[in-house]
Amino acid sequence: MSQTPYTFEYEIKASPKVLYPYLSSPSGLQQWFADKVIVRGSAELHFYWDNENHPALVLPGKANKSVKFDFKRGNSEPGKHIIELSLDVSEVSNTTYLTVIDGASTFKTDADAEELWDYLIDKLKEIVGS
Repeated sequence: MSQTPYTFEYEIKASPKVLYPYLSSPSGLQQWFADKVIVRGSAELHFYWDNENHPALVLPGKANKSVKFDFKRGNSEPGKHIIELSLDVSEVSNTTYLTVIDGASTFKTDADAEELWDYLIDKLKEIVGS
């Protein structure tokens, strides 16, 4: 049985060029998303939360637009545990929106998922001055 991904959208007062390094680079991700991020090879990152390692492959994305991480879990098939972070700018209001699609995390309730992502995005907003 596969879980339905959680999807959240946030308005962030910063341009995609400013935001993208925080979504795509180990040093940027370490500032708001994980306790520690280590590069392994050309397309693998190891995310650490509470000293626990969570390896992920970095999937092809678009510069200043989107990034995807495919988290490895035991013997599960690739593509089953993906977190995607994508940026979009409204042509009407020139506002940047960050969309989070989280198919890797497991939560007891939808409210728990929303609370975690709200907290993480608030940290990101604080860093970029949004």
